[in-house]
Amino acid sequence: MASTSGFRVRRVYDPPEAGDGVRVLVDRLWPRGVSKEAAAVDEWPKEVTPSGELRKWLHANPERYDEFTRRYHAELASPELRDELARLAGLAAKKRVTLLTAVKEPAHSHVPVLLGTLEKTTPR
Repeated sequence: MASTSGFRVRRVYDPPEAGDGVRVLVDRLWPRGVSKEAAAVDEWPKEVTPSGELRKWLHANPERYDEFTRRYHAELASPELRDELARLAGLAAKKRVTLLTAVKEPAHSHVPVLLGTLEKTTPR
């Protein structure tokens, strides 16, 4: 998944690369079968991931993706997340930030919603 900003997206199961920069896990749950050492995760801001309730709601019926996107945007718009999103956007303005996920198809997950929000967020 390509990005025009300082972000890029990779699967957490892929080995770390020199160009990853800061590796940020953007899943609510730790990925199965991956040790913390192998994942080489620098940050894990769970608060910017979909809520457990929303995540389970989508997994129960993946055809609800459009509604999931709307609901996740609403979660990301909460004032409580403003500073964390701005911090991550500011980090990407200075260096590469690789968003890591365990999902098989990142393009059809919560990641594009989060990435789009981060790319529109003004660093503080």
